[in-house]
Amino acid sequence: MLLHILCPLWASFVIFQQGRSVQCKELKFPSRAVKPPSPSDFLDKLMGRTSGYDARIRPNFKGSPVNVTCNIFINSFGSITETTMDYRLNVFLRQQWNDPRLAYKEYPDDSLDLDPSMLDSIWKPDLFFANEKGANFHEVTTDNKLLRIFQNGNVLYSIRLTLTLSCPMDLKNFPMDSQTCTMQLESFGYTMNDLIFEWLDVGAVQVADDLMLPQFVLKEEKGLGYCTKHYNTGKFTCIEVKFYLERQMGYYLIQMYIPSLLTVILSWVSFWINMDAAPARVGLGITTVLTMTTQSSGSRASLPKVSYVKAIDIWMAVCLLFVFAALLEYAAVNFVSRQHKEFFRMKKKLKEQQQQQRTGTGDSKVKGNNMSGNNAPHGNASQQCSACAREEELAQQGFLLQSIGLALSSQEMDATPIFADLPPGLGFYEIRRRFVDRAKRIDTISRAVFPMSFLMFNVLYWVTYKVLRHEDVQGIL
Repeated sequence: MLLHILCPLWASFVIFQQGRSVQCKELKFPSRAVKPPSPSDFLDKLMGRTSGYDARIRPNFKGSPVNVTCNIFINSFGSITETTMDYRLNVFLRQQWNDPRLAYKEYPDDSLDLDPSMLDSIWKPDLFFANEKGANFHEVTTDNKLLRIFQNGNVLYSIRLTLTLSCPMDLKNFPMDSQTCTMQLESFGYTMNDLIFEWLDVGAVQVADDLMLPQFVLKEEKGLGYCTKHYNTGKFTCIEVKFYLERQMGYYLIQMYIPSLLTVILSWVSFWINMDAAPARVGLGITTVLTMTTQSSGSRASLPKVSYVKAIDIWMAVCLLFVFAALLEYAAVNFVSRQHKEFFRMKKKLKEQQQQQRTGTGDSKVKGNNMSGNNAPHGNASQQCSACAREEELAQQGFLLQSIGLALSSQEMDATPIFADLPPGLGFYEIRRRFVDRAKRIDTISRAVFPMSFLMFNVLYWVTYKVLRHEDVQGIL
């Protein structure tokens, strides 16, 4: 200002002295560069006490709802438990929204990475996991949180979490099943008039390259969607992602299916053991039955007590049925092979009845002849006993049954169908051989019937669960 006043005066003085005009040039002074504020002053001005920023009030208060864009990075996925029907995973949860109150121009950087302690100074969405059973933060070595603010007011908030989420499972096809586990992200206090969650357009769900699961294969496709919740307190925003898991049955094939298959085959060994070796065949049958019972109990130990039948239950039940049938088969063989003894027992019973009839007739005759003496009855009894012993001896030696004058009545033959096809006049050894042949025929038939039946069951079982039901599940997914 002083220069503008003095310059015209000096010019007039020079013109007056020299008689010529002189132009007055402005003097140039060095300008001082404006220094940016210190980070502390800048943060205090942006969100500190002097800024007027209130973390209790959401952006656009009383205006349009805040759009929060979410995406997750799965660091680990596992511990899928059937008994509790849940799964455990470690994720990086990232949320991004715009807060116009945090826009700045004073600082030259495009974005600011702030300390996690600054999270308490800004507004954050009240996100929670709707199907969460347990969760924890990570604080080693410091809080695993990230806060980044951009010049236009966008806020990026990332946090590392370990979650245990519920996953209702359908185990009807276990262990050849496929499961769908869900993660739901929901707002707790803000209705859809104030807050809306949405998935990131590209890369909403990312998975670590080296991620591996012990029993399942995590499919690449993910089901992204919305699960808006309606409560008495209002309508709340909710987004969800579905993970498609396919179980690998290698463990169950080695630990359950192959051992039970070998146990069933082992029970068939008794068909080739002599029927007279009762301890060997009975011991083998009981051992295989107990082994199958133990394996069946072990297969159910790691599963929940559901009310429906699972694929592994059908397998174990049929294997136990085959093993038990093999044990009953020897009981039938042993029963048929001993029927010749029953045959002669009935003969002996008929013989005693005939002797009693003859004895009754002889006693009546003796009474009619005034009983010649006291020693006569004893003599008749001794003669009868010696005759019985002689007849039994002849029968055991294999003489013809007709030689002793014994034959089954028609009533006895009708009452015992197993003896109906025996022609009369056969000897002891011939009758025994016929029943033994029948028992051996049962073993011979069982050697073919049991393996063929089990093979047919295997074809039906694996086609049903690995082809038909697997295609149905793939169609649903």
